Amino acid sequence: MEVFSINKGQEKQEALLNENIRFPQVLLIDQNGQQLGVKTSTEALKIAEEAGLDLLCVAAQAKVPVCKIVDYKKLKYEQQKNARLARKNQTVIVTKEVVISPVIGSGDFDTKLKQAIKFLNEGNRLKVTLSFRKRGRLLNGGDPNIEVIEKFIESIGDIATVESKPSLEGRNVIAVLSAKKQKK
Repeated sequence: MEVFSINKGQEKQEALLNENIRFPQVLLIDQNGQQLGVKTSTEALKIAEEAGLDLLCVAAQAKVPVCKIVDYKKLKYEQQKNARLARKNQTVIVTKEVVISPVIGSGDFDTKLKQAIKFLNEGNRLKVTLSFRKRGRLLNGGDPNIEVIEKFIESIGDIATVESKPSLEGRNVIAVLSAKKQKK
């Protein structure tokens, strides 16, 4: 039996279709959305067959189960088409990382800055890490010197917004940036 869900929010469940509907009475809805009232399952199936369509149970847990007359193959095709379109239009945001040190040279700083701008222009989120790993002694004085990361953030401030401000996590100071939204 096929797996099918008529409503987006519901979990997928086995489709109750045509002869598989074995409720004594059902509330019948025609293909135009009009309620035809409470009918027996056999009456509802007969009405659906006369219309050349399928009888689909859309709410089996209701006090009186609700069945709808639909073209099941067309309905399934439309759902698959919408799912393909949703997958096609989704965007995946990737987080790229740039690691700098507190004693970075100006050439390296410029190179890291160019790389960060490239990542942001591609639409990625940027994680800037100021690493004290090899120079743990720089952390011993209490508050770490985070001027380097603040200068880095200020340098790309015209194309990026700060999602999370620089914060100390272990031996690293981490900030997260994202590209500014372009106005069209």
